[in-house]
Amino acid sequence: MPINGGNKVEFSTILIIIGIICIVASFFLKDTSKKVEQDLEDLSISIYQETNSLKKRLKIIEEELLLEPNFAVKQSTIDKKSFEIHNKNAQLTHSSQTNAANNTQQINEILVNQVIQLNKQGYPVDEISKMSTLSKEQILTILKNGGAR
Repeated sequence: MPINGGNKVEFSTILIIIGIICIVASFFLKDTSKKVEQDLEDLSISIYQETNSLKKRLKIIEEELLLEPNFAVKQSTIDKKSFEIHNKNAQLTHSSQTNAANNTQQINEILVNQVIQLNKQGYPVDEISKMSTLSKEQILTILKNGGAR
């Protein structure tokens, strides 16, 4: 009988020793989750920096498109949304000018092309005038000249 009881004590002692060894070993092993967290943080920062860089480049390109008067966009059709987006940008640049100044001002080539395309799509002059910063007279002049200056 003492032999069976001794086996139980030896077995439990072995299990306790194995548990203590595992606990001590866990302190010395590297924690891989910290490396994964660091990699994720680095990736996040990299994506943020790249996004900011792309935004700056896009802003520069948009400014060049709005400032360059001889730039022509070759499009077969123009949808109403892109025309309205351009008009919002054009309104910001032309908001401080009066209607008289608008009549004598040189009209951006992109706007001229959009007016012509909208007319080809069947929009009436009144509708084009509402969607653009141009007066009806300017629109009629553009259509009469066919976009020529």
